[in-house]
Amino acid sequence: MLLKSTLLALATSSTVYFAWSTTKQAGKTYIVCSPNSRIYTVASPARAECVSVHKDRIVAVGSFDEVHKTTVEDRRSHSKSFFNQLATRLPESIRSTNFYAPATIENALDKILEALQPTLRVIHLQPNEALYPGFTDAHAHVIENGYMLQLPLVETKSLQDVIQALEAYVLSHPDVQNDKDRWVEGMGWDQTKWNGGEGAEFPTAADLDESPILKGRPISLSRIDGHAKWVSPRVLEIMQASGELPPPSQDGEIEKDGGKIVRFEDGKPTGIFMDKAMNIIPAPQWTEDQMQEYFDTTVGLALKYGLTSIHDADTNSRFIAFYRKIADAGNLPLRMYLMGYSPSTEYWGNDTTSFPKLFNYGKHGRLNLRAVKLFTDGQLLFILPDPGCLLLLATPQRFACALGSWGAALLEPYSDNPSTTGLMQTRPDVLKQLVTKFWEDGWQTNIHCIGDRANKVVLDIFEELLSLPANSDDGKKFKYDVRTKRPRIEHAQIFGKADLEERIGRLGVIASVQPTHATSDMWYAETRLGHDRIKRAYAYQTLLQASPNHVLPLGSDFPVEGVNPLLGFYAAVSRLSSTSGTSPHGAGGWYPLEKLTRAQALKGMTYDPAYASFSEDDIGTLEPGKKADFVILDRDIMDDEEDYSEILKAQVRATVVDGQAAYGKL
Repeated sequence: MLLKSTLLALATSSTVYFAWSTTKQAGKTYIVCSPNSRIYTVASPARAECVSVHKDRIVAVGSFDEVHKTTVEDRRSHSKSFFNQLATRLPESIRSTNFYAPATIENALDKILEALQPTLRVIHLQPNEALYPGFTDAHAHVIENGYMLQLPLVETKSLQDVIQALEAYVLSHPDVQNDKDRWVEGMGWDQTKWNGGEGAEFPTAADLDESPILKGRPISLSRIDGHAKWVSPRVLEIMQASGELPPPSQDGEIEKDGGKIVRFEDGKPTGIFMDKAMNIIPAPQWTEDQMQEYFDTTVGLALKYGLTSIHDADTNSRFIAFYRKIADAGNLPLRMYLMGYSPSTEYWGNDTTSFPKLFNYGKHGRLNLRAVKLFTDGQLLFILPDPGCLLLLATPQRFACALGSWGAALLEPYSDNPSTTGLMQTRPDVLKQLVTKFWEDGWQTNIHCIGDRANKVVLDIFEELLSLPANSDDGKKFKYDVRTKRPRIEHAQIFGKADLEERIGRLGVIASVQPTHATSDMWYAETRLGHDRIKRAYAYQTLLQASPNHVLPLGSDFPVEGVNPLLGFYAAVSRLSSTSGTSPHGAGGWYPLEKLTRAQALKGMTYDPAYASFSEDDIGTLEPGKKADFVILDRDIMDDEEDYSEILKAQVRATVVDGQAAYGKL
């Protein structure tokens, strides 16, 4: 009688439990299946028929029978644990009698669970659809991208286009139109695209006062690459009045610090400020509402395009505080891996208030900060002609006049301008001091390097630190282990021969690259670098093969390039223009030996960024126990038989983060 009462109590409890759990856990456990095994795991096996999810984790991957069996058992084990806990709370008078038999109760529970558990939900993909691990952008600028999109200048093809876009913005925003002291800020202009693609000289402040609608307004416009700002006469007046506009006598110090104020022959500023000189422009700080607007704009696009994780590639202290706030509130819909940034050349890694280390932070554990971003040089194709000299691009390969500054730091002079080897934003000795301190304090160091001189300087620093002997008796030979430091070079565009073919791989330094940079720059890069040096640039297959861990994280650098990660996938595997479908070397791709395979490119968008952010045990592949982050496309981008152009036609059906659809639906 006692046993019967016990079982009746458990059965009654189970009915209540399942009435609750069926509602509470609805949709939390499910199976997704592809009729032709188009579930790409980026693990072993490479493809699977089905994957199952419970809450935010992957339960099983494999055939339907295997996955169904494992998932049912897993769900039953979760339910049994509830009843086992309940059974342990039975009175001692019951558990001490011969009537209490765990095996008997176990059998009874099996029957109860079998009868009451709801049928597993199975989602069937269409034959043309495919499922992949969630995509990651390993190098992007989230808030800046949203900022650019509120006043987009990317599509402007002339100075007049820019003026018209600014006028339209002012007239469509009454709060701006009625307040001439309100700053107007935008991003995306590129003078090399003006004049029907022939290019033009840099604009000047005076150009912005030609419009009666714009005249007298403080205007600051960032170039597409973020390495220059173009300001209006009103901004120059404000800077002059406040004493913030340095005289020509200070230009040497500014350039030594990695910036440049472009001036006319009489010494007056033209309105163009480059690199670190941009920091002296007194534009008002973005409000929290503005940051939220810019963030929401970018993240909406990111989820639409299948991104479940983004590495934010220079996050200042105000952005960090903003991300912490929305993470605390549970309003961070994807994973963010921040690279803290400060323009200071003094060490700032010990400022735990502004730059606190964050590990799986926030309500959903999606925010991380354990890396910093540092800079060496500028941009390869940042074209700064003399203000009196027109830059002509009669063909994509020919520059008639480009007498100004070429930003990427090279070991030998530029092929199209032998008078310069480029610009270092940070002196090597200062950079070494910073990296040393950051390593001592446990920070990952991710360093912007374009030119071969910049890459050499950084590899010299990394090699010296990795060669330091251990200062303890714990059996370690060296003070630092590259596997725990995981230093990164961001962009990694141009290398010396030995650095590319041997040193970066031997040291285990991670190259973080942006394939769309190659296809954007390919029309000009060989003219700028020369036939021999170009073979050591944008060398993605070479870098991948050199990597001891066989990792090459891929990013976009948006807003410099588009947010859609499939643009980078396409560029990596085809080395072709996404607009014309061709290259300087024809339809076979630009330097096709440096193409990545589709499998390598997919890994570069999934596992490799996870490794580069210390999260490969949690995301990046579809394996049991890992986070249920994945994306479903309306076609298979891994089919080598399909034309490359099919990649760009792919649409996202669903973007899933922590097992729940953040975009689309399951």
